Amino acid sequence: MSRRPSTRGLALSLHRGSRRNLRGLFELAEESAVVIDELIDQGRVIVATLDDEIVGCLQLLDPDTSGEIELSILAVAQEHQGRGIGTALIERAVEITRSEGLRTVRVGTSSADIDNLRFYQRRGFRLLSIERDAFTPIDGYPEGAMTDGLPLRDRVWLTLGLEEGDR
Repeated sequence: MSRRPSTRGLALSLHRGSRRNLRGLFELAEESAVVIDELIDQGRVIVATLDDEIVGCLQLLDPDTSGEIELSILAVAQEHQGRGIGTALIERAVEITRSEGLRTVRVGTSSADIDNLRFYQRRGFRLLSIERDAFTPIDGYPEGAMTDGLPLRDRVWLTLGLEEGDR
């Protein structure tokens, strides 16, 4: 039986100040520099820190009027993946959003990214809809881009209900 490396000392906190130092993490989660430029200074970002090093982040965009908030970026440095840091970030985001009275967390990911789809569904997210042709050159994505051997074309939206009985 293999064990996950320890995340003892993992700290989760809201990021304050400039987000320039988070760009590398944003680039792990988002392939379009155009989209990163639009997003990086929006909403709130929770960072995961181990031994004073930022090893992961999760960005929440401002909620809409229906009580739904978007998780737009979730990234963990490659050498720290598979240790539960992404799950810890999601759990912290759920705590924050639930305490604010929000009802739903929404996330979009590529339909070609099977690992992401599996990750979110294992954490209680449910499929909502498909946005066809979401990854185009106009949005900064290269023509013919591939993910896991599949064309990067459509975005799948998933939601996580935060109210009792939703999970």
